[in-house]
Amino acid sequence: MPKGYWVSVYPVISDLEELTAYNELAGAAVRAGGGRVLSRGARVVAHEAGIAHRVVLIEFDSFEQAAATYESEAYRKALAALPDGFERDFRIVEGVD
Repeated sequence: MPKGYWVSVYPVISDLEELTAYNELAGAAVRAGGGRVLSRGARVVAHEAGIAHRVVLIEFDSFEQAAATYESEAYRKALAALPDGFERDFRIVEGVD
């Protein structure tokens, strides 16, 4: 069964400290859903049309597990904690089996 991944790109982060509540709630939801953080993207080298924004990569044992964690009550609480004016490009992608 192919793994599932959350891929988040953060084009604008005005203040990382404003994300503290979200990060704590999201981290707990991800761990409860069986997810593992592979990268928090402190260092990014972009090529071609890429832009060197912060990227977070989280791995789940399956695509279904990744999707279910996003829809979980615990993650909904994390989303509600995102600060106003916050931007991110978020995707759930299926890995190659």
